[in-house]
Amino acid sequence: MAKIVISAQIDLPADKREEALKTAQPFIDGALSQEGCLHYDWSADLNNPTRINVFEEWTSEEALASHFANKHYAGMLGHLGSFGIENAVSRKYRVDAEGPVYNEEGVPTEKFG
Repeated sequence: MAKIVISAQIDLPADKREEALKTAQPFIDGALSQEGCLHYDWSADLNNPTRINVFEEWTSEEALASHFANKHYAGMLGHLGSFGIENAVSRKYRVDAEGPVYNEEGVPTEKFG
């Protein structure tokens, strides 16, 4: 099974972003409690005052499918929608290889393995 990574950018009105983030913890915690969730994080984009960046890691497509069917996912959609989503872009990636960015000498490398 290949790991799944999701990267999303959600734009809300600038005056609503902070409140949306502050009140999102139940949905984040709910996702993190799901089987197969390795990482689930929302953060304010420091370069765009309207944007929330979302980063997720799931152990498999099956784990992601279970997440999409879960009440926490539905709640998250409603939560964000209540703040007036202006734009949203999300992509999923199936990971075929992963490795450290830095080698044993502490030098960054583009190589895998």
